[in-house]
Amino acid sequence: MSHMPFPNVITIDGPAASGKSSVARLVAARRSAIYVNTGNMYRAMTWAVIAAGADPADAEAVRQAAAELKLESPVVEGRTQVSVNGRVLDDAELNSDPVNRAVSLVARVPEVRERLVAEQRALADLGPLVMEGRDIGSVVFPDSATKFYIDASEEVRAARRRAQGHQDQVAERDRLDSTRKTSPLVVPEGAIVIDNSHLTLDQAVQAVLDRLP
Repeated sequence: MSHMPFPNVITIDGPAASGKSSVARLVAARRSAIYVNTGNMYRAMTWAVIAAGADPADAEAVRQAAAELKLESPVVEGRTQVSVNGRVLDDAELNSDPVNRAVSLVARVPEVRERLVAEQRALADLGPLVMEGRDIGSVVFPDSATKFYIDASEEVRAARRRAQGHQDQVAERDRLDSTRKTSPLVVPEGAIVIDNSHLTLDQAVQAVLDRLP
């Protein structure tokens, strides 16, 4: 399958709690681009799977529940929101502990990834994007000329999650995301790696902006 180059897409990948969402959101604002948090698309799918009573660990149950969902990504104030069957989910719903614990299980189901990757590629029609996630530079837009990978130590990331009041285990999410068969978490070819363990948010954002054409 050949890919057309997408010069209008800045890709930002990285593991859980690396700070990539905050960095991507501010980079998008500085570049007047639309910010896309693809993790929220998987979180919305996970929320809906749980709400449907399906077991997130049962791939067949996830497939069946996901197939019946209508997922949309309306743009509001420069960023994509995510709605399930017409209902826009808020941050509290998308980032609840049950969703945090199950999102890597839902995201590893190939049919879920194939559907959401197709929807993510379609968003390029909206205009310049800053898109962040786990497989944006490696799978969704592998031909992007501007790819970044935001990393941080496991200890720093776990501390950030605790500070946010979440109990999920970043090491376990890393393991699931890095070992899944479909679109595993990797450093994309040609990506600029930024270690965000000890940078302020402004420093991390500037590190990305300094490397953009």
